[in-house]
Amino acid sequence: MSPQDSCLKIQSLKNPILPAPAADPWILRHEGIWFSLQAVETTLQLRAASALGELGNTEPITIWTAPQSGPYSRNLWAPEMHRLDDRWFIYLAADDGENANHRMWVLSAETNNPFGLWEPCGMLETEGWAIDGTVLEKEGRRYFVWSGWPGHANEQQNLYISEMRNPWRLMGSRIPLTEPTEPWERVALPLCEGPQILRKGSRTFVIYSASGSWTPDYCLGLLSNDDGKLLDPRSWRKRGPVFSRTDRVWGVGHCCFAQQPGVGDLIFYHAKTQRTHGWNDRNVRVQPFGWTLDGFPDFGTPVPV
Repeated sequence: MSPQDSCLKIQSLKNPILPAPAADPWILRHEGIWFSLQAVETTLQLRAASALGELGNTEPITIWTAPQSGPYSRNLWAPEMHRLDDRWFIYLAADDGENANHRMWVLSAETNNPFGLWEPCGMLETEGWAIDGTVLEKEGRRYFVWSGWPGHANEQQNLYISEMRNPWRLMGSRIPLTEPTEPWERVALPLCEGPQILRKGSRTFVIYSASGSWTPDYCLGLLSNDDGKLLDPRSWRKRGPVFSRTDRVWGVGHCCFAQQPGVGDLIFYHAKTQRTHGWNDRNVRVQPFGWTLDGFPDFGTPVPV
């Protein structure tokens, strides 16, 4: 099914599905319910709806508030909620007010209800600055993929991977997956961030965001792995950009994926409403996507609101 054919099946949706300011979407479907998780100042807010088109009209509920001070009290970024070992976990980046101290933190739900109480599990040992962490599962093993600085200065962001000992602890040193070496990854600042996981058959994809998130040139790149050696950087191949700006849509990036029964694969992403640099004008959008004959995702062109 082509993206154009799929569009005919979701005419009831209207972009943006979450109005500005909204960015770094994490939207998933679990047991027939759509959930959307966002960081708003020092809180995590969760929406739930039976239909995807209703998410934007649903009142968000604060499920967790950061402590007033401490290492994860400020600058909450890009939270993700994952169902692991029959429990809910949230992964988020946070710091103490200093960007250089950004690390990845883990929360766990005390009950089966994601609207219930959440408790901190601690910080993941990422060997330095870290944001935008996500979980990759393959053949019974789990891996954590995130964006980090190679050193101690805000000059470049790479993607790293590490195997997980359990949902709140990594195992072994971080391994670099890719660096921003291509021109489309280096606009304003050389950045690779916002990794997300896709699979097709035996192939594993990491779809990630590149270039400055505050610019109209923010875009998506792709890493593919065919041999299952996920911890070997030589086993990953890069393509890109695979989703990028048009004359009417700017700053497309930080995506996530879900499946809609009767429609197929959906990509959620944020985009800017202005060509000028900044973060506060971003909103969240959705569109279906297809696959090429050789098994790669075909995201097409970002559609205007």
